[in-house]
Parts: sequence; structure tokens; C-alpha cells
Amino acid sequence: MVMGQDTQPPEEAQPELPERVSGDEPLLAARVHRPSDLMRLLGGLLAIALVIAVAAFAHATTSGLEKDINEGAGGAPDVFVKIAGLVSSIAVLLVPVAFAIERLIKRDGLRIADGVLAAVLAHGVTLATDLWVAQAAPGTIQDALTQPASGGGLTDPVHNYLAPVIAYMTAVGMARRPRWRVSLWVVLLLDAFTMLVAGYTTALSIVLTVLIGWTVAYGTLYAVGSPNVRPTGQTLLAGLRRVGFRPVTALRAEGVPDSADSADRGRRYIVTLEAGPPLDVTVVDREQQAHGFFYRAWRRITLRTITTRRSIVSLRQALEQEALLAYAAIAAGANAPKLIATSELGPDAVMLVYEHLGGRSLDSLDDHEITDELVLSAFRQVRALQSRRIAHRRLTGDAILVDRSGRVILTDLRGGEIAAGDLILRMDIAQLLTTLGLRVGAERAVAAAVEVLGPDAVADCLPLLQPIALSRSTRATLRRLARERSAREREAVLAASEAAKRERELAKAHAADATASPTVVRAETKAEKKADKKADKRALDTALDEAREEDLLAQIRRQVLLIRPQAPVEPVRLERIKPRTLISLIAGAVAAYFLLSQIASTPLSTVSQADWRWVAVAVLCSAVSYVAAAMSLLGFVPERVGFWRTVVAQVAGSFVKIVAPAAVGGVALNTRFLQRSGVRPGLAVASVGASQLFGLGAHILLLLSFGYLTGTEKSQSFTPSRTVIAGLLTVAVLVLVVTAIPFMRKFVSTRLRSLFAGVVPRMLDVLQRPMKLVTGIGGMLLLTGAFVLCLDASIRAFGHGHQSISYASVAVVFLAGNALGSAAPTPGGVGAVEGALTLGLVAVGLPIEVATPAVLLYRLLTLWLPVLPGWLCFNWLTKQEAL
Repeated sequence: MVMGQDTQPPEEAQPELPERVSGDEPLLAARVHRPSDLMRLLGGLLAIALVIAVAAFAHATTSGLEKDINEGAGGAPDVFVKIAGLVSSIAVLLVPVAFAIERLIKRDGLRIADGVLAAVLAHGVTLATDLWVAQAAPGTIQDALTQPASGGGLTDPVHNYLAPVIAYMTAVGMARRPRWRVSLWVVLLLDAFTMLVAGYTTALSIVLTVLIGWTVAYGTLYAVGSPNVRPTGQTLLAGLRRVGFRPVTALRAEGVPDSADSADRGRRYIVTLEAGPPLDVTVVDREQQAHGFFYRAWRRITLRTITTRRSIVSLRQALEQEALLAYAAIAAGANAPKLIATSELGPDAVMLVYEHLGGRSLDSLDDHEITDELVLSAFRQVRALQSRRIAHRRLTGDAILVDRSGRVILTDLRGGEIAAGDLILRMDIAQLLTTLGLRVGAERAVAAAVEVLGPDAVADCLPLLQPIALSRSTRATLRRLARERSAREREAVLAASEAAKRERELAKAHAADATASPTVVRAETKAEKKADKKADKRALDTALDEAREEDLLAQIRRQVLLIRPQAPVEPVRLERIKPRTLISLIAGAVAAYFLLSQIASTPLSTVSQADWRWVAVAVLCSAVSYVAAAMSLLGFVPERVGFWRTVVAQVAGSFVKIVAPAAVGGVALNTRFLQRSGVRPGLAVASVGASQLFGLGAHILLLLSFGYLTGTEKSQSFTPSRTVIAGLLTVAVLVLVVTAIPFMRKFVSTRLRSLFAGVVPRMLDVLQRPMKLVTGIGGMLLLTGAFVLCLDASIRAFGHGHQSISYASVAVVFLAGNALGSAAPTPGGVGAVEGALTLGLVAVGLPIEVATPAVLLYRLLTLWLPVLPGWLCFNWLTKQEAL
């Protein structure tokens, strides 16, 4: 397809010049992993699961279908069936072989190799499926996929020659060649029909065979990669000649895009012609268009439909969309590249030819080059687009071009929309405000927007001024700036703390001469310590207030509110659901199903027969755990912090665990509590980190020790169990793998270095106070012991009449279950802890009818019952400004 082309005369007979691509044309990968292949693989697996489910649970429906097919096929002439069976059985093998010969003649052996590999894998899958159906599948599935054979026995559930043929034809790409595709599908359908009529198979067996071949083919293509058919620069030059241009050279204008915002913009070339100005040519192919597919698909799922575009479109649709937007933008009076021609470059790529625009993008300009007139001109272009209801949707720094005369040109219109709604148009203004604000500041950006668009239009975009409404690259820049601001604030707070400490020591040195009696000295010393804490807190608060900086979006809002104080600032909800909420809902649903199934399987008589003396012991152990938790925290805090208030904070953590993952909520609450108790922020984080790090080490040592004891308690020799040995060997192998791979070694060493940077100095401070260290270690051991005894008492409450298990076994089960609960994304480890504890207790010999109620009682005492006291303690500490 060629669209209006005015700058070049018709091609005349001229001597052929050598076509060449100048510059560094990046080498294309020989194979690419297409997201579309992965999506088809997942779709095929889902369809296979659906067919098996129908076979398992809809036996009456499948039996009726088989009966109808047999009755309908019974009237077919025998001669026709025999001839069709003979022709199809021969053709089903000849057609793929003929296609392979045709591809080999055209030197496309890679596709044939992919097809052969897919066929071999499909044959293996069919054999495995046949074996499973014959020996392990439920009887309903076997009845739906097989039927009695004439010679005795059963027919094959999956046809071991038809599935490989389908996998082969899919992998070699016969579906993209109409004649071959039609011929092969006719042969396959004819073969399936004859087998159905002859009674060699069932309808569900045919469907399952096709799905297995199709799924294995796309799985193979995604695993090994498809041959890369992206057009090169030489293909581009040949395509330009076909549409009437006479190119001389093509220079690659930029490298491969690395961001999701620019991944599907295509490869850009500057093409010089024999006569006339150069051209800007953009080449878009299927592989490049699929970049960022999963990110766009995720955005489409989590964001409201009005704010998202289709995650992927066909090449023809992309071509027509960009051409329409290019003409519409120029018709609206905006400065945009002029489209000269478009054309396909084979079945998998298209090119768009524009007039050449010499200039630089906004991102490449220095700050002093971005004048007020340039900022005003950018907003004028957006105003021109919005006057015709055109949304750009990619107003980032690399989409705004400035030519040599200072004229602003909007490029990358492919992602835009015609007849856009008000919300999309306001998102464009919010994006441009942020893009320019990052370069010239919020004040200049808002002033220019108000001058061009008017105060009302700018004020209306405030609800859209939120990170989720901005481009991915802009959000990354805002996150980087936020990290830099946080680092500056920390440095300012630390500097102010050191300065306040020096001033206090200097003041004490000057007042050292004014000594009184020993009694008075002690009273003054206690009062001075209290005053010093208050002074430190005031100094830190003052330094934090002085160092705190507004983020760019807050600055833009403030500037707009100065002009329109009544402007709406409440953010518009653009997200359907947040990722964390989605994960929590899924995990919560699984946990709820697991808990309800456990509760339903527990008879009420079991609860009524519980030994309430052991229940009281379990309650006491649960209460002791909060005292132990306070000891384990305070043991790593050299500063003086109230013990009983710390106990109250640990009780408040029972409420926090319900609304946050177990490994996150407690850490955040303890850190905040220590800061409010007068510990400096950096030292508070280091204290909690030291406690967690020491607790992790103690947890691992206790797990190994009790596991060792568990393996030796029934043996005469003190030999560890095979499980412990296997665990140690697994850990050793993982350590070797991590240290052998440079990337993983660097990742782990960086994380450990950042962790120990603050924790090790804190540990050295604790080591100088032996009593603190004893308190911390004792608290951790007491905490573990209290939980183990609570679980053991819960078991004994329901275990009368059953053989009890050892404390070592209970400890191993608790430590393993607690580790899984800390890693689970659900609040309090709900679901993961219950499952791990129940399975662990059953594995060490406890009956399921005892393990289930025991675990439920244990979780009731340690997780659910403390929620109400935890909520009361949390509110009390908040009112006391201790949180």
C-alpha cells in the first residue's frame, strides 16, 4: 500500500546503484522468544485441562455425544469410508513431507528442524498421556477418551501419529501459507472423520489430540525460539525502491529501545536519496511490536478500561492508526512529521516514510537550552491536538522534538487516540506538566500551561496528577528522585544529630566546674538525660523539617492551587485493583478454602472432648511469648527503652500482623516504636535489623539442632537423619551455585554489604553490654520455647488416647511452619502456616484427627484471639505518641 507521495518523480530507467546500509546496523538475534507463543501455550494448557475436566465430570454428556456421533456416522457408505481412510492415511504423511522438501529447496531448514523437534516431543507427550489414561486416570476419563477396540482391548486415548503431525505443521508455520494450510487441514479432518466412523476413537480423543499437538508446538517454539524474520536495512532499501524512491544509504538513527514506553515504536532509519532531501523511515515488525506485551497486558487488567489501550494490535491496525493520527495531527494545526508513504515489508513488517526532521529531542537538550518560548510552544501543540479531541498519550521527553529553528514537533503518534474522552485529554496535560516540570521546574511549567491552556484546563488535570497516570519512564524518574531526596534527608538528620551531640558535650564541659553534693549530682544527671533526649528529638525534628523536600507532583499541585484555590485535588481512581490487593485476595481465598476444609473435617465432638487444662497451659505460653518478644528486641537496643511499654508494643503487633504480611508488619511497628522512644532513625532500623538477623541465625541453628535430635531419638547411635543431611547438602549446593555465578554473587554480596553496614556497628555496641546480649539471646530462646510449648500443649489437649510425639519433633514442625509463614504474602501467614504445621505433624506420626484441631487451637491462641487486645494496645500507643 502506498499513500500520497509528492516529493519523488516516477522511477525512470537509471543504472542500478549498489544498495548499502551505512552506520552500525545492530546484529539481529537468530532466534526470538515471542510472547504470543507463550500465550498460546498457556491457552492450550488451559484448554487441555478443560477437556480433561469435561471428561471427568460430564460423563453423561460425553456418553450422549458419542452415541449421537456413532448413530450419525452409521449411515455412511462403507466404500466411501474405506477410500477416505486410505487417502487420508497416506496424505497425512505426504503433505508434511512435501512441505519440508519445498522449505529445504528455499533454504529454510531451521523451520523444518523446529517442526521435527516439536513432532518428537508431541509423540512423547502422547505416549505419556496414553500411559496415564490406561493406568492412573479415573474411570470416567478413560471411558470418555477410549472405547472398546474390535480386536479386543481399548483404543488409544491420544493418537500417536496425528498429534506429532499437528505439532509439526504448527511449528513450521504452515498456518501462514493458505494453500498448504487448507490442504493439510482437509486431510486431518478427513482422517479424523474416518477414525470416528470406523470406531477407532472418540470425539474428545480427537479434540485432546489436536490440543496436545498445538500446545506442544507453541511450547517448543517459545523454548527454543522462532527464527528471526525481522527485516534488515537491505530489505528496507529494497522496499523503498518498490514504492518509487531511489535510496542510496540508510543510517540507523537509534539503538534498540529498552523501555516499555518506546519498545513498540519501531526501528528508525535516516535514508539518503539520489536526489532530494533525506527521509525518516520507521520499520515496525511483529517482534518489536510485541515488546512490553506483558506489561501492557498487566496494565490493562489492573487499570480501568477508559485509560488503557489494547495490549497488542495487528500490524495492519498499527499502520492505519499511525497514518490516521499523522494526518489528523497536521489537519489540527499541530507540528507533526509529514507522512509520505507506507508499505509492507513482507508478511511480518511494515514501514512508514516521513519527511526528514532535523532536530533533537527534549531529553537531549541542556537545561539552559529549554527556554520559556520552547515550553509555551510545547503546550501550544497539545492545545492544537486537543482542539480536535486528539490525545497523544506519550508526551515524554523523547517524543518532543525541537528542530534547528526552535520549532517544537510532536512525534511518536502511534499510541494516540482519535475522538478521545475528557479523561484521556486531561492525562495528556498532566503528563506534559510532569515532563516539562522535570526539566524547568514546577513553577515555569505551570505558568506556561496556564498561559496557553487557561487556568481551568490546568486545574482540571490535578486529579490525574498521580504516578499511575504517567508513562513508565516518567514514573521511574520520579522514583529515582524520591530515593535521592530520602538520601539527602537522612544525611541532614545525621548531620544535625552529630551537631547537637557536639554542642551538648561542649555545654557539659563548660558546666563541669559547677559540681554539687553527690545526691544533687545524681538528680541533675537524671534530669539532664531526660532533657538531652528531648533536645535530641527537637533537633532531629527541626532538621527533618528543614531537609524535607516536596516531590515534583506536590510542587505542581501547589503552584496550580495558588492560581485556582478551589481546584479539585482528590485523585481520580484509575486502578481497578492494586497488585498487592489482588495477591492478598488470591492468597486469602486459598487460605480460607484450606481453613474451612479443615474446620469442616473436624467433628464438634473432638472440640468438646478437649482437655481444658492443657488449653490453659497453651494460653499461658501464648501470653509469655509477648514478654519474650520484648526481651529479644530490647536486647539489641543499647538505649534505655521502657520494658513494659515494649511488651505492649509487641501485643499491638498482633493487630498489625492481621493487616500486613508477618515478616513486614512487625518490623515496621518495632522500628517506629523505637524511633518514638528516642532512638535515632538509623539506629532504630539497625537495632531491628540486628534482632531479625540474629533471630534468623538462631532459627536456622535451632532447626538443624532439633532436626538432628529428631533423627537420633529412635536410634542407638547418635547419627543425624537423612532429611538433615539432605538439607545440609542442599544448602551447600545453593551456596556453591551462588558463589560460582558472577551475577548472583554480586547481587548477594551487595545485599549483605548493605545489611551489615548498619547492623554490624550496632552489634558491636551490644557486645559492649553483656547483660543486653544475654537479654536478647534469652528472649529469642524463650520466644521459641513458648511457641513450641504452646503447640505441644495444643496437641496434648486433643491427643489423649493417642501416642504423643517428642518435643524435638514438635520444635522441628514449628520452626519449619514459622519459616513458611514469614515468607507467605498473606497477613499473619494465614493458610501457609496452618498447612505446614498440619502436614508436618502428620508427617511425624500424629493422626490427622488430632493434628487439625491442635493446629487450629494453636493459631487461635497466637493469631486470632490477640487481635482485639492488639487493637486496643495499638490505639493506646498511638494516643501516647509512642507509634
